[in-house]
Amino acid sequence: MPEVESSGEAGEVWQRGDLFAAMAAHGHAGEHFEELVRGSGLRIERIISRGQVTPADAFYDQPWDEWVLVVQGWAKVRCGEALVELRPGMWLWLPAGCRHRVEATSREPACLWLAVHGAEQVGGASSG
Repeated sequence: MPEVESSGEAGEVWQRGDLFAAMAAHGHAGEHFEELVRGSGLRIERIISRGQVTPADAFYDQPWDEWVLVVQGWAKVRCGEALVELRPGMWLWLPAGCRHRVEATSREPACLWLAVHGAEQVGGASSG
């Protein structure tokens, strides 16, 4: 987990971290997923990809909403029939039940994602 500061003084709890911290420590093998924060109905995750893709003929079809931002590098995500290219600063909203897959990610620089996951939809994926 990245270095995180936190405080619980006066009943307030906050945290601060650095998305770029310890990226080199994860090397060049495999994709790295790291939960940064979890709250009520919310999960924020840092993902470091170096050329990884979703396995052939596989799709994600999650029962929760997801918002992803490419912070560094680039990615190509297939949403149904559309191929969406993302560069630094570009984000993508994937509502619950939206079939998607990662078609390509940059190796150098590594593709650094910030993913925000909502609560799982009761009764399965929403229809949008």
